[in-house]
Amino acid sequence: MPAALNEMEQQILDFMVRYLKANTYQPSIREIGEEFGIRSTKTVSEYLHALADKGFLVRDPTRSRGVRILNLDLSSRTITVPCFADFPPLDRTWPSDGAETHFEVDRRLAGAQGAYFVRVDSHARASWGIPSGALLLVEPVEALSFEHGDFLVAELGQGPELCRVELQASDLRLRPLLEGAAPVSVEDPSRLQVGGRVTALYRRFDEAPVTVADRPH
Repeated sequence: MPAALNEMEQQILDFMVRYLKANTYQPSIREIGEEFGIRSTKTVSEYLHALADKGFLVRDPTRSRGVRILNLDLSSRTITVPCFADFPPLDRTWPSDGAETHFEVDRRLAGAQGAYFVRVDSHARASWGIPSGALLLVEPVEALSFEHGDFLVAELGQGPELCRVELQASDLRLRPLLEGAAPVSVEDPSRLQVGGRVTALYRRFDEAPVTVADRPH
């Protein structure tokens, strides 16, 4: 059984798994360093050496990106979906920047590249049928392809916000799901910044919290 990883080793391994699934090849030592703000390639190499010693990967020093992660299922039937504690910035450079954990989801349930979960906090209105602690699945949506009643993550001036689409003839309004919030009229829909459309909700009826800890691979 592989030895336990420290926090940074686990984060590097998780990043390598996500990168491999997204690109079909491993990140370079320099790319790993840039992801975690590590300037020294020697330090990154030492982390990889520790992961190899603990049985999580095998390194081939004769090849560029010569790393093979052990006991990893790269099945095309699943997709890695990051989960955020709040709606992430729409301009994040890496799709999982700031994620608190990741889930492996069947592609038939979350097949869109760029999908992510958001944990609903207590400010969500129960009248919308979205209980606190639930996970919302947000998937990319093409500009102006949403419909009346859709739940969107959109930029309304104070950061990304969950809102509901209200279409009346040619007018588009977005109603934030915050108590007492007034609908916002969108004068130029083509300039609206949208972070995705909510396509699913996951909750536990026994109210047990969903674990957020990434597990060793």
